[in-house]
Amino acid sequence: MSYATQKASDASIAARTFDWIPSLPTEHAHIIGCDEEAIAIAEDLRLSFLADASLRDKFRKLPFEEVEAFSQSGLWGITIPKNYGGAGVSQTTVAKVFTLLASADPSLAQMPQSHFEILDVIRLTGSEEQKLDLFGKVLSGQRMGNAFSEFGGKTVEDMQTRAVLDGDDYLVSGQKFYSTCALFAHLIPIVALNEDGRVVVAVADRTSNGLTVVDDWSGFGQRTTASGTVILDRVRVGSNRVLPAHIVYENPSAVGPQSQIIHAAIDLGIAKNAIDVTIGLIKTYARPWIDSGQEHASDDPYTIAAIGDLKIKYNAAEAMIERSGRQLDATIADANEVAIGLAKIAIAEAKVLSTELALLASNKLFELVGARSTLEELNLDRLWRDARTHTLHDPVRWKFHTIGQYYLNRIEPPMHSWI
Repeated sequence: MSYATQKASDASIAARTFDWIPSLPTEHAHIIGCDEEAIAIAEDLRLSFLADASLRDKFRKLPFEEVEAFSQSGLWGITIPKNYGGAGVSQTTVAKVFTLLASADPSLAQMPQSHFEILDVIRLTGSEEQKLDLFGKVLSGQRMGNAFSEFGGKTVEDMQTRAVLDGDDYLVSGQKFYSTCALFAHLIPIVALNEDGRVVVAVADRTSNGLTVVDDWSGFGQRTTASGTVILDRVRVGSNRVLPAHIVYENPSAVGPQSQIIHAAIDLGIAKNAIDVTIGLIKTYARPWIDSGQEHASDDPYTIAAIGDLKIKYNAAEAMIERSGRQLDATIADANEVAIGLAKIAIAEAKVLSTELALLASNKLFELVGARSTLEELNLDRLWRDARTHTLHDPVRWKFHTIGQYYLNRIEPPMHSWI
């Protein structure tokens, strides 16, 4: 039995098909007006999300109430252009928002990542009617989920899901996995190939006939994203809800780096939490090593040096993400091929640092705090599990290759969305 077959077999035993469907907002979500307001709201939500993050992880308790508060805060609409009612915030602000939220609960921070990618696709490929419709729904508080990736293809780009024209509609059939936020979504954008083999995004209502969300995500990290299966059986989607996404996926665009900067920010947020927790426990919980001759773990010279190293690396990663955000804003303003390459490389550099730091910081915690930090009741391993899981989104080893090719051989980065 192949691994893919075994996975499907295991999922059929433990999976739960959810009848729960989020109700449409009874009142409009808050409309955020500027960058400063977005960051302030993210700060407030961070404190709220942090309170029970460990318990949600430990018992795989899905964050229904938290997701609702998140989207009602207005943060899910901050990149919508101002002329459509959004705040049109900078990419640096987007990164700061996701860093703050991930420093509380990376699962919650991951929820709208694909939602933001689709907002960019709508902006770049949608008709005026589609922009008014979908941007308006998001600003009212509706959430878009994720039915992008598939489990069994040869590569991540090997899509089997099809959208076939049927009169004025499309019938969409296939099966998706890693479907973060689909369970919590009002709208589910589905990546499919049309009859010409071109990539389209069909934005289906969560209540559509033939659309089933299965809670079979069993990852050891980011346990409450519900990133499981979406089954599509001739799901009918009107032509007015189908986006010609191939425009941005087959041609140079900033959609890829806009998605990537969010991933880098989530990793930075995980690192921030791990470092903060480590410092707190060194001061209050850890014991000094007997050879140090110190009364407190916080006076151990090797511990002090290790914290210094972590903070230097954190500040460097944070600065690189801010730098890449500025480059991305410039690229969005003038999206020529040279500018897109600059944005991709800047964000790849930042993502290398944030990935390495998230893994280092969440691992170093146990070394510096000591054996007592592994006690199950503390659940500190969730920080490493979240870091290890999220950093697998795309391989950093290929970031090094892309960056080296760019500087050494002047080879532009690939066009796909994973760089």
